[in-house]
Amino acid sequence: MKETVIHITVPQGKKKERIDVFLAHQIENASRNKVQNAIKQGYVTIDGKTVKSNHIVSPGEAITITLPKPPPPEALPENIPIEIVYEDDSIIIVNKPAGMVTHPAHGNYSGTLVNALLYRAQTGLAETGDPMRPGIVHRLDKDTSGLMVVTKSDRAYQFISKQFSGRSIDREYWAICWGSFPEKTGTVEASLGRSLSDRKKIAVRDDGKPAITHYEVIEEYDSMSLVKLNLMTGRTHQIRVHLAHIHRPVFGDPAYGGRRIVFGDVTPKRKAFIHTLLERLPRQALHAKTIGFVHPDTKERVFFRSDLPDDISYVIERLRNQLASRNF
Repeated sequence: MKETVIHITVPQGKKKERIDVFLAHQIENASRNKVQNAIKQGYVTIDGKTVKSNHIVSPGEAITITLPKPPPPEALPENIPIEIVYEDDSIIIVNKPAGMVTHPAHGNYSGTLVNALLYRAQTGLAETGDPMRPGIVHRLDKDTSGLMVVTKSDRAYQFISKQFSGRSIDREYWAICWGSFPEKTGTVEASLGRSLSDRKKIAVRDDGKPAITHYEVIEEYDSMSLVKLNLMTGRTHQIRVHLAHIHRPVFGDPAYGGRRIVFGDVTPKRKAFIHTLLERLPRQALHAKTIGFVHPDTKERVFFRSDLPDDISYVIERLRNQLASRNF
């Protein structure tokens, strides 16, 4: 069985922190419990010596994590209800719900969109690419809802993939975000890469990959806006990080500041109102509303559109009513 070896050096200026907490933030898809188990089994060492979970890291310490690599799991069909918008012999357009992971991966080997589609697509999915991602040419974050195109043949996979790499796919997202915009339209252009402080997050970095997001304001409310966004690139968490970068985080986003009241006077009444919305929307208010591309069979451009899900629609309606009443 092959091993995975990870080397991490504690950065200078690092404050006192337990090694299990430190590593849980540094290693992607690693929970504190998993890190503690690895430490107990002797997989974590400093200068060749094993440590305990309560070890306090010091700047400059060289940590080595050696883990046996398990055999790749198999993606299995599961009878999970999903909304199919369109299907033919080559493609499936699916309206992914919030809370569903796109494909099996560490920590999520079942209950994913791929598991559901393997059960639903009797003719199978494209086998080109990662065997754990059959038919998948792009993905949405777990708590982002909306339209995805999935391929059913290898030919369709290659044809659609080229459009994504060539940036000719039309993708329109709608989001509720904090704040208003000085201009009704604009562009955020900022390179993105893994955060140096938390490997589970993405951050704006000069040495990152180029990323461009266009936005257009649809409606404005009290301290919030409904915006339409178009991607010129498709980086991980791109919209969420770009909007947070310009201090307009997506409402409800737990990773990038969207669950804090960041604009306006926080009166008790207003605070209670915002908390009511957050309770109804336990995720980022981001929905992939439209997707368009050239069909692999007809070679004609096709577009698919979806309605906003109930949780986002609820928040918009409450914000409209609140603005109309001028109750704050």
